[in-house]
Amino acid sequence: MRRREAKVKKISGKKNVRGKTYTYEYYTLPLNLYIPKSMVEKWGEDYIIERDEEKGMILIKSKKSESR
Repeated sequence: MRRREAKVKKISGKKNVRGKTYTYEYYTLPLNLYIPKSMVEKWGEDYIIERDEEKGMILIKSKKSESR
């Protein structure tokens, strides 16, 4: 099992659709893992990623929840 610490990246973008411009934001971790905004607001930006290659499983834990 591999374990590493990661910080969330905030991605902002713009998209033009039929002359209208839309802006969007989302949060990602390394390995192209999407993190919901509500999770970032509740638990912060620091996470621990555990990869179990034998089971093919990725586990994401907040550092705050780990310290409890």
